[in-house]
Amino acid sequence: MAQFIVNLNASMPASDKFILHMLDPTHMFVQPHVADMIRSKISEFRDQNSYEKPT
Repeated sequence: MAQFIVNLNASMPASDKFILHMLDPTHMFVQPHVADMIRSKISEFRDQNSYEKPT
């Protein structure tokens, strides 16, 4: 999910970028006000990326 968040940040305009510091490839500091937005985008991604067995 870290790469998804990095790509999400990269797709934002410069004034809306939210990653403050990359600690390592899987941990980062982000602006606190974007936590809910990140969670909802991850949820949307997981919903789109789930497999449903055909009936």
